[in-house]
Amino acid sequence: MKKPKVIVLRTAGTNCDNETACAFRMAGGDAELVHINELARQEKSLKDFQILAIPGGFTYGDDIASGKILANEIKYKLNEDLKNFINSGKLVIGICNGFQVLVKAGILPGINAGSIEATLSFNDSGSFIDKWTLLRVTGHELRVTKCVWTRGIPGDIYLPIAHGEGKFIPRDKTVLSQLKKNNQIVFKYADNPNGSIDDIAGICDTTGRVLGMMPHPERHVLGTQHPRWTREGLKERGDGFAIFKNGIDYIKEKL
Repeated sequence: MKKPKVIVLRTAGTNCDNETACAFRMAGGDAELVHINELARQEKSLKDFQILAIPGGFTYGDDIASGKILANEIKYKLNEDLKNFINSGKLVIGICNGFQVLVKAGILPGINAGSIEATLSFNDSGSFIDKWTLLRVTGHELRVTKCVWTRGIPGDIYLPIAHGEGKFIPRDKTVLSQLKKNNQIVFKYADNPNGSIDDIAGICDTTGRVLGMMPHPERHVLGTQHPRWTREGLKERGDGFAIFKNGIDYIKEKL
């Protein structure tokens, strides 16, 4: 089949779009950078792609709140197109600012479609955090991983974070309980650098096809991107690569 087509959505303040596109291309995808205005003006169409990636950055300077303006643009300009995209079995990934966008647009967690059921707020430290962190991939030991993006990934992976508003907060205890019950918690921090409730670093929707995560997998797709590769040994691929490969392989298999 042809290479799965990936749309990497960008706008003012996006700054991880090229890295994200590169990761998908390395994994076997055909990635294209598209400005949200091109979709709004119908110069480009979501239906022509199989994967939507919303990369990291500081869209619109994180004015009002991180990711909020882009979330509103998606919600009010692309709502029906995005619903159709997801309902047709296609994939979505939001990384860092993209995760903030998906949550604030009501796409994640997606327990009650369209409802704002969580947020990502200021780190407990009150400052921007830029470091590498160890993540636990939840459910792998019991083989109950719902998220298609993390299938086959071992228990721990090492990725960088870079955010000022990364603290995941569910709306209430009921939402947190549902996330656990539905196996929607995908990643947990081993050291919880930002104070996220229940150490949550990434979640998926109820289908397992929409993933949002604060750490940056696109910044660890090569072995040489690991900060200690000269001391610990060079791996062919970084820990984040499998996430992009899983997405591409899923589309090849299912669509």
